[in-house]
Amino acid sequence: MVASAETIKKFKEMVQDSNNIVFFGGAGVSTESGIPDFRSVDGLYNQKYKFPPETILSHTFYMNNPEEFYKFYRDKILSHDAKPNAAHLKLAQLEKEGKLKAVITQNIDGLHQAAGSKNVLELHGTVHRNYCQKCGKFFDVKYMRDYKGVPKCDACGGDIKPAVVLYEESLDMDVMERAVKYIPKQIC
Repeated sequence: MVASAETIKKFKEMVQDSNNIVFFGGAGVSTESGIPDFRSVDGLYNQKYKFPPETILSHTFYMNNPEEFYKFYRDKILSHDAKPNAAHLKLAQLEKEGKLKAVITQNIDGLHQAAGSKNVLELHGTVHRNYCQKCGKFFDVKYMRDYKGVPKCDACGGDIKPAVVLYEESLDMDVMERAVKYIPKQIC
């Protein structure tokens, strides 16, 4: 659906006149950066794998089939060359101007931060934080991308898990509470 010129004009005026914007977004923001969404024709749910992506990205699958999980994770979730696009950059600009108070995102790609946004609430976590399940040591995305097989901690040998919310896992309640505080209640 294409917005009319009048709708676009009105939207621009609203942004110009506002100083308390909260952006809530998801996969559609990053598709222009080459990161597939989940449900479109080229999305992850329409790919052909041994198991459906929603199964591969579940906690149970991660625990029972870590090798298969990491094959898919490296192939489809870790975005090797993705760069922020115009939407990410505009949101960072609005934050710098004091108009945008927070980006609340379901994305795990870190492109909002790469564009310069500072107050980003990642509801589903991020690929940029990975932790040893045994000792808690953190690892960056490069370590995860370069490691062959199931990533192991270089300090204790424990398994490393991405700090992303898999199916069957709960969202981080601290992040949820912070996100809710940014969404104003208005009486019309």
